[in-house]
Amino acid sequence: MPCALCGDIIPREIARCPHCGAWARRRDFRAVGVAVFMLLGFNAFVALAAGISLLRVMAPLRTDTHDTYDPVVTAATLKPYADMFVICAVLAGLTGFLYLGWLWRAHRQAPGPQSRHRAWVVFGWLCPFVNLWLPPRMVYEVWVNSGRYRTTERQFAGLVVAGWWGCALMAALLARLFTVGSLDTLSDARFDVGLGVAAAACLALAAALCMVPVYQITRLQVLSDR
Repeated sequence: MPCALCGDIIPREIARCPHCGAWARRRDFRAVGVAVFMLLGFNAFVALAAGISLLRVMAPLRTDTHDTYDPVVTAATLKPYADMFVICAVLAGLTGFLYLGWLWRAHRQAPGPQSRHRAWVVFGWLCPFVNLWLPPRMVYEVWVNSGRYRTTERQFAGLVVAGWWGCALMAALLARLFTVGSLDTLSDARFDVGLGVAAAACLALAAALCMVPVYQITRLQVLSDR
């Protein structure tokens, strides 16, 4: 069997390439990858629906004046959307647990060398400050080490991962600002609703971009061996 990384012939009686150490027989974790992919799609759908619904709330605020604006009514209207972002956060957390299980397996059998121990797949999300940059770095390494990529393809993978992580961080920040925003004046309400729409858009885009490495890594590590 030829090695997926270096092309050397791997004897059937061993599990790793004698030349580069890549795994020859990989465990099929397709079901986990499909589950993560579908959950991310559901996350994107929920966030997109929340953003579109918030846009409909913006329409009456455009026609209101400072005399007709009622902050109590607006606060009651926007409260369900704050709860919606809490639901999105819980859903993202549940998806994250399954995502970590998928990434743990993918990191273990990525053909190329990894710069960090597999334990950082979990600890990298838990350590303060480190979790701001290490998780996307590890996903990128697993992605590009799962196949033979040209420089332009590596750059594309880096842009996708950076876009996913940047949108995820921005969504968390904007959602927090939306939930604590002031509604005392009409301009404050318009700005707060705009923050909610931007947070929902970033969350939907982050989930959609995260689906790309999940699909590609699963395909490279499992389906390419069939």
